[in-house]
Amino acid sequence: MSANAGLLARKTAAVARGVSTATPLFAATAENAEIRDVDGQRYIDFASGIGVLATGHRHPRVAAAVQHQLEKFTHTAFQVLAYESYIELAERLNGLAPFQGAAKSVLFTSGAEAVENALKIARIATGRSTVIAFSGAFHGRTTMTLALTGKVKPYKQHMGPLSNDVYRLPFPVEHRGIQVADTLRALESLFHSDVEPSKVAAIIIEPVQGEGGFNVAPAQLLQALRRVCDEHGIVLIADEIQSGFGRTGRMFAIEHAGIEPDLVTVAKSIAGGFPLSGVVGRAALMDAVEPGGLGGTYAGSPISCAAALAVIDVIAKENLLARAHEIGNTIRTRINEVMRSNSNAPIANLRGLGAMLAFDVVKSDPDRSPDGVGARLVAARALDGGLIVLTCGTYGETVRLLTPLTISDAVLNEGLNILVNAIRNTRASC
Repeated sequence: MSANAGLLARKTAAVARGVSTATPLFAATAENAEIRDVDGQRYIDFASGIGVLATGHRHPRVAAAVQHQLEKFTHTAFQVLAYESYIELAERLNGLAPFQGAAKSVLFTSGAEAVENALKIARIATGRSTVIAFSGAFHGRTTMTLALTGKVKPYKQHMGPLSNDVYRLPFPVEHRGIQVADTLRALESLFHSDVEPSKVAAIIIEPVQGEGGFNVAPAQLLQALRRVCDEHGIVLIADEIQSGFGRTGRMFAIEHAGIEPDLVTVAKSIAGGFPLSGVVGRAALMDAVEPGGLGGTYAGSPISCAAALAVIDVIAKENLLARAHEIGNTIRTRINEVMRSNSNAPIANLRGLGAMLAFDVVKSDPDRSPDGVGARLVAARALDGGLIVLTCGTYGETVRLLTPLTISDAVLNEGLNILVNAIRNTRASC
């Protein structure tokens, strides 16, 4: 029995089956964009731990910062005995905030925590309770964030009632025939038929959807939402958990649209693989919550704060915002070549911003309908060739590409060669 097979058997026996894994592999070592499993096999990483590793596995600056902090202390609970790295990180985040005016930050541990607390801040600041989210959204697996998440299977199956103070609008997806005008008409209808604007605390949106399929929120939509929020005193929340920290070629994806949110949720690539999340927001909103109303035992861990400060330095010093565009251009060129070379290619709808890109695997029928089985085959064949990619999307039809922004050109192109072969072999076998 291989080491991977042995660990898989142990996982099946010991770990709750609700925790699924995308591959049957178990990691042994990793560096930058490459992983070796417990059987010694090498893989190129186009998943980055679900978009966590913009600075790659074990970046030397991040590792050094963590080691330096380990030699001081690992935990005090910021609410008990505060420490400078939390404050310094808040200062850095405030300086990066994608809006004008005074900003404040608060740190947590997971992305779902950040979303929950952003809603808490918005509700307390406005004295309202209703939240508007979007189809295809993913905001977390906790009870409140599940009400916002726009995908039933596997996240909401058998859950029973969730918050009834959440309303959902269609997210514009051009290749599905949903336009910005449709979304705005739905919003107008919602205000007339279901909830008055004066009851709405917040509208929350991913500038680029994550689990929903890497659909980019059109600038026209974000600009319209900003006008609606201004008119009715609604808080606009940008969920940048997957799209933030350079992934799209800007520090935050919403910057592409030229509008300013009121609150921003951050996590994933903020700390180079260490658990950390936060909310960055307009100071007046952030201070609406009374002392003691925000926080958590592990929130803003000193280890994670040290890692995050190093990550911000790496993004600046290694010019990773520009690198995201370079990576994105390389990926677009290769995937477009596949689609141009064969009108019957099993992929379509290449989309995204910067290095946050995805495409759909589609059937050969006239409608080019979504093919979730085909997407899983592409991912499986890529894995056989030594490349890790993830699927997502409403029907599981989307292959998403999340390379570390520190990946070398040689490794990037090696990975793309494997991916292109996997795509071609998938159609050939169908």
